[in-house]
Amino acid sequence: MEKKIEELVRHLREFTTPELCDGAGLYHSMDYQIKQRIGRKKIVGPAVTVDVPSGEGAIVADAILKLEPGSVLVVAGKGNCDCSYWGDHRSICADMMGAEGVVIDGAFRDLEDCERAGFPIYAKGLTCGTAAKSGAGAINVPVSCGGVCVNPGDLIIGDVNGVCVLRPDEAEAVMERAMKKRILQEKVIQEMRQTGVVNPKVKLRNPED
Repeated sequence: MEKKIEELVRHLREFTTPELCDGAGLYHSMDYQIKQRIGRKKIVGPAVTVDVPSGEGAIVADAILKLEPGSVLVVAGKGNCDCSYWGDHRSICADMMGAEGVVIDGAFRDLEDCERAGFPIYAKGLTCGTAAKSGAGAINVPVSCGGVCVNPGDLIIGDVNGVCVLRPDEAEAVMERAMKKRILQEKVIQEMRQTGVVNPKVKLRNPED
């Protein structure tokens, strides 16, 4: 991972996905059904993408071999939860490659063994069925995952709230706006505690104002 990306990843870990979405916009957040399924670890890293036809899963194994330490595998499974794109063996392999985690627009399986493996999985659902094995698909191409466009190298941030996507060239500005909003919110809360006046409808101004 190049030094600039490493620095961005380090700073992004300081923010929650809601804060980053506030600094960026709603279109950066994936479908709410794609959530943390295995582990409680926040994941942050550049995307390795894999585009698979709905119900096809063999090429995901090939994509694992493209992973680098700190990367996040993004499986664009077209939202199909009738079959699984991931299981415990793939978790073990991806962990050995040093990846941060996997994000799946679809389902995974082998829940207990995935929990034992401990590799972070963000997915839409859980199922017992397997996927077809024709090998169709493409690796490291632009994909749509959870309703968001993801390009290879885009920064993926996942936590207990969900998953968001940032381009590297916008990450610093997003974090700056998110920090300004965080500071303003902390100020409002401090004022409420000091005055005793509760204002649940407080509108945080646009950080650009």
